[in-house]
Amino acid sequence: MPKDSKASTVLAVLRVVREWSQRELAEAAGVRPSSISDWERGKKTPSPRTLERLAGAMGFSPAMVQRALAFVGDARQDSGPAVPGDLVQQVRALASEFGREVTDFLEAGLTRLTLESTALYERNRAPFLWSRLKAYGAAERRAVVQECEDFRSWGLCELLCEESEKAAPDSPARAVELADLALRIAGRVPGDERWRSQIQGYAWAFVGNARRVRGDLPGADEAFARSGELWQPSAGLALLDESRLLDLEASLRRDQRHFPESLKLLDRALALGKGEAAGRILIKKAKTLEELGDYESAVTALRRAAPLVNAEADPRLLLCLRFNLLVNLCNLDRHGEAAPWLPEVKDLTVRLGNELDLVRLRWLEGRIAYGQGRIEEAMIALRQVRAEFALRGIAYDTALVTLELSALLAMERRASEVKDLARHLVPIFQAQDVHREALAALTIFRKAAEEETLTAELARELLEFLQKARENPHLRFIRSEVEKEARERPIRPSR
Repeated sequence: MPKDSKASTVLAVLRVVREWSQRELAEAAGVRPSSISDWERGKKTPSPRTLERLAGAMGFSPAMVQRALAFVGDARQDSGPAVPGDLVQQVRALASEFGREVTDFLEAGLTRLTLESTALYERNRAPFLWSRLKAYGAAERRAVVQECEDFRSWGLCELLCEESEKAAPDSPARAVELADLALRIAGRVPGDERWRSQIQGYAWAFVGNARRVRGDLPGADEAFARSGELWQPSAGLALLDESRLLDLEASLRRDQRHFPESLKLLDRALALGKGEAAGRILIKKAKTLEELGDYESAVTALRRAAPLVNAEADPRLLLCLRFNLLVNLCNLDRHGEAAPWLPEVKDLTVRLGNELDLVRLRWLEGRIAYGQGRIEEAMIALRQVRAEFALRGIAYDTALVTLELSALLAMERRASEVKDLARHLVPIFQAQDVHREALAALTIFRKAAEEETLTAELARELLEFLQKARENPHLRFIRSEVEKEARERPIRPSR
């Protein structure tokens, strides 16, 4: 369990009220400035005697120290930190006892410091609670949260949201389970209705993200709509990161092919996110630009993100950065520039151990092999990837790999294999509710494959159209001279 930080909070509050710097207090009390910093940040806890001595150096009586300690204790309600909705009135009650020196600015400072203390308490306590909760099965966890007040913690809810996002690349079903559990906790956290609405709005965004990764785009849309209804930016007093709601929704809009909306959400998130958060948002922006076909801008965004990513704190984010950079270099036909980075990306992927990451790494290896002229090696890799995606029921990625593999097979004039792949392609896209014009193009692809008139050029032309048609569902496929020539020049089946 985390240490009690009431004394640390009181020391910081009293210093802010006096408008003293840490150095000024250190000089008055005869201690080092680093000691003041350690005490206020909770690295060390000042003893009661030390706290009274420091307060006395600032002109506060022992009675005022006790009053401030009682305030922080009441705010935590003995069992935990105060809920945000109750803090403002409590801070004002304490501030009034300090006299006319207390201004609106100082009152805001008191609120901020108390909130930081409660947030530290909640977030330090959350891993301990999760270690107890995860020993149970999924159904038992829901029952424990329902019955036991100890687990009705917004810090635990926030942690489960993070765990859901981490689980999503490897196990979408587990991501949904964890996000649903976070939402269950959010509806039971103590405090007023505005705060409960705030934390529920936050949790709904992660439910939406988990549904998106599982492939349930309509369900994800409903979850984000609910998140927007419940989220109230002023209620949580900046305890929760609003940029997360924006960047998670942006991922859904990207998957729905609403690219301009996705980019607007990411720009709003970028205005809120700082440091590592900005790095994460830039990586997501690069992915959206990649889907738009603006590969140069995607590479630029990824290079902007690179110095903001903390490899030790978040190795997965580093993997996303490196992996997506190589993908975009391949899209720009700069395979030679991408290849030297492949061993590092492979090492990161293996260390993280997510199965879907390993499948996507194999996809990337196949693309680089193709770009460097190793055609048979590329086809082996793409067949493996297609089988893995199909086995997991990831329809859209299965279709994309199918198109890439079909282009290679057409180039090698392996007509029977192309025909077999094309036969299953349109149903895959129909399951994803792809618009009429894209389906029309895929019908052309299937027909050309069945008639053995498909060329690699036509396959690539169709693939390029589908990439553009994601953003513009009204874009029509224009049958080019390439297709006309293909219809007159059948593929010779391979032996």
